[in-house]
Amino acid sequence: MQKNNLPIAIIGGGPIGLAAAAQLVQREIPFVLFEAGASVGQNFLSWGHVRVFSPWRYNIDKAAEKLLSQTDWITPDKEKLPTGRELVEDYFIPLAQHPAIAPNIHLNSKVISIGRKGLDKLKTAGREDKPFSIKVVENGVVDYYEAKAVIDATGTWNQPNPIGSGGVFAEGEQELQRHIFYGIPNVKENALDRYKNKNVVVVGGGHSAINALLDLADVQNDFPETQLNWVLRKKDISTVYGGKEEDALEARGALGIRIEKLVNSGKLTIYTPFHILKLTKNENGIQIEGDLNGKAETIPNIDEIISNTGSRPNLDMIREVRVDLDAALESVFDLAELIDPNVHSCGTVRPHGEKELRHPEKDFYIVGSKSYGRAPTFLMATGYEQVRSVVAYLDGDVEAAERVELDLPQTGVCSSNLGGAEAVACCGTEEVVAEGAETSGGCC
Repeated sequence: MQKNNLPIAIIGGGPIGLAAAAQLVQREIPFVLFEAGASVGQNFLSWGHVRVFSPWRYNIDKAAEKLLSQTDWITPDKEKLPTGRELVEDYFIPLAQHPAIAPNIHLNSKVISIGRKGLDKLKTAGREDKPFSIKVVENGVVDYYEAKAVIDATGTWNQPNPIGSGGVFAEGEQELQRHIFYGIPNVKENALDRYKNKNVVVVGGGHSAINALLDLADVQNDFPETQLNWVLRKKDISTVYGGKEEDALEARGALGIRIEKLVNSGKLTIYTPFHILKLTKNENGIQIEGDLNGKAETIPNIDEIISNTGSRPNLDMIREVRVDLDAALESVFDLAELIDPNVHSCGTVRPHGEKELRHPEKDFYIVGSKSYGRAPTFLMATGYEQVRSVVAYLDGDVEAAERVELDLPQTGVCSSNLGGAEAVACCGTEEVVAEGAETSGGCC
C-alpha cells in the first residue's frame, strides 16, 4: 500500500517525457519528472536552428494537446515544419507550464542511479514489492526519491558516438576536442566565424550530417575559400539519399535531393568508405589518418571537424536495474528486430507498445529514442504511442495498452528496394493493420 501511494518517476524533460506526463495527468496518476537541463527540451535547444522534416501534426502528443487546449495556448499550423527552438518555445515550455504539470517538474536535476530500495541487482526476494530509489543531483545537492514505477525518457542526443573506427575514440580525438563539434552547429549564424574560409570535415552519413553539409555549402557560397570534406563509412553513397520524391515527408525527401545535388556539384570532397584511426595536429592543421576502402589514407590540413556519427544510450544510471537489451543495438530487446539498421533502411516502424517495451524489472520502462539504443530512425510520434501504451498499462487498462493508435508516414525506401545480397526485406506481404496508421504491405 505504501508503494502504491508513490508517484511514477519520469526521467527526461524532452517531448516523450512530457508526453508521459500528459498521459499521467489525463489518468490522474501522480508523477515527478526530472530534467538535467535548465529548461525542458534542453537537447533540442542545442540544435534549435535546424528545421525538422516532420510537420507539427506529427510532433504534438494527443494527450498533451488536450491539456494545452484548456489554456490560452495557440495551436501551431499543423502543416508547417518547426525548428528545434520552436518545438521548445511553442510546445514543450507551454506544456511544462500547465498547472497540472509544472509543480511536478524538477529542472537542473540529473539522475545518477535508479534501483530498488535497499536491494542491488542480484537480490530477487521481495524485489517487486520494493519501491524504486532514484538518486538525483538537484542544483548541486544530492537527494533521493522513491517511485512505484519509472519511465526512462532520457534519449541519446547528449551521448554522441566518437568519430573513431569501431565505435571507440580515434587516437588523438579526445586531445583535439576543441576542434571537434559533436552535433549540428549553427554555421550560418553564431558559429560562422569558426567555419567560414576554413577546411572543414563532416563525419557521418545521416540527416544530421546532411543538414550540416547543406548549411556549410551556403557558407561556401558566401565565403569561397571554405573547403568541404565528407567522411562516411558507407560503401555506396547513394544509400544516404533516402526515398527522395517517394518520401511521405516532403522535407525529409528534399534533404536527399539536395545532398545528391551537392555531391554531384563537385564542391565537396568525399571519402567513403573511410574509417578514422588517428588525428594529429601540426602547423598546417589536423591530419586525419585512416583506412579508405582498404588502403591507408590521410586527409590533410583540416581546421575543424563536425561529428554526426550518431548517439548511444547512457546505461550507467540503470546499472542496478534488470533490463533486457539487444547485444548489438543496446535497444529494448523486443524492438531490435523492428529497427535494426542492418536489416531495415526505412524510418517507419511497425506499431509497438508496452508489451515490446517490458523489462524483467517490473514497472520499469525505457521509452523514446533511448528505447532504440544506437538505431538512428526514431520519430517523436513513435515515442508518443509508446508512453500512451505504457501509462495505460500502469493504470491497469490493459485493453488500451494493447490497442494501436499510431499514424506514421512512410519513408519511400526500404532495404528490399535497394537490391543486392545485403538487402533483407522489411516490407512483407502481411498487412500490419493499425488504427489510423498508414500501411504499405506491412512496411516497417
